[in-house]
Amino acid sequence: MKSFDLVIAGGGMVGVSLALSLSKADLKIALVDQQSLSTPAFSPDSPYAPRVSALTEASSRLFRRLGAWDIMTSQRVMPYQHMYVWDSEGTGEIAFDARSVGFKTLGSIVENDVIRHALLKQLAQTDIECFPSQSTIIYELGDPCQVQLDNEKIAARLLVAADGAESTLRKRSGIPSNQKDYLHHAVVTTVETEQYHRDTAWQVFLNTGPLAFLPLPSRGDKHYCSIVWSLVPDKADEVLSLDDEAFCQAIELAFESRLGKVLSADPRFRFPLKQRYARQYHRNRIVLAGDAAHTIHPLAGQGVNLGLQDVEVLSEEILRAVERGDDFSASHILNRYERKRMGSNLLMMKSMEGLQNLFAADDIGIRWLRNTGLKWTNSLPLVKDMLIKHAMGV
Repeated sequence: MKSFDLVIAGGGMVGVSLALSLSKADLKIALVDQQSLSTPAFSPDSPYAPRVSALTEASSRLFRRLGAWDIMTSQRVMPYQHMYVWDSEGTGEIAFDARSVGFKTLGSIVENDVIRHALLKQLAQTDIECFPSQSTIIYELGDPCQVQLDNEKIAARLLVAADGAESTLRKRSGIPSNQKDYLHHAVVTTVETEQYHRDTAWQVFLNTGPLAFLPLPSRGDKHYCSIVWSLVPDKADEVLSLDDEAFCQAIELAFESRLGKVLSADPRFRFPLKQRYARQYHRNRIVLAGDAAHTIHPLAGQGVNLGLQDVEVLSEEILRAVERGDDFSASHILNRYERKRMGSNLLMMKSMEGLQNLFAADDIGIRWLRNTGLKWTNSLPLVKDMLIKHAMGV
């Protein structure tokens, strides 16, 4: 049985980013997942992937440190300088500009496939051992913990649960968690628009839920946006049943033709939106990171960025413990990580829940209040700049 200092469960963005963050330390690290951990093929001419992430400046800095950012930019990255948000039920609107806070961009829209490709390419340059498993991975708690894979068993002083919202390892650890159904589904796809998106991330709050048009790189004179449309399940059923022409007309109407006609749409996908949060971030030599610890509404695009902030803080605490010869898997080390991240994650979660409830309300008084609030905030540069910096993670 091979023994490791650290085993990371989950080969997604958070798991691989954590492995790369710790790869220079004097630690023996393994990464396990039920999908391939080899670098997937990627072609710049391939269709845009339906799932994208709005990476903040803080997340981009992390990827630069990990050596993955240049790989992403050589493939497909769309920086955006502006953000425009408005209420379809009134006159409230707010516009953000990166130049107001001295930055060139507010963030970057990157396909999840591009991010994972770049991270796995960097992972292949390290000594981290990868264990893709075709069968169910079984975790046995103890000191050390043990992981049963296809044909072998490995042991670790600490297990990191980065295995997603339905984390098997979180459930195995006994860490309690809360879950709330937003009663919405996200419909995602890529559309071609008549007009260029003007390096802007757009979001309109409809009475059926928020609709985001996120900028993607143009191809010649063809312009594209990634769509995230939050809808109640019955409305999502209706939208998905439309043929391509009717869907393009429906989304163009919902978006108020801000970018002219919607000319075409790729295949559409949906996924349910749920809020989840763990009431502890570690127990029994298991520590949670990313979606295993928290998931939030995607209306501000902060989900993956919160997970990458988890990576920064957890790797920092582990590296500091290793440098001074402390036990990096001990409770007092993991408690510091929990204190630094839980409050921040819960604050963002409650903020997104509040926004979602505010814009879902149909009461005329609340509609007046939110439109007045948007216009008021838009007229106060200092308040807007504070919101921009917080959203960028700087």
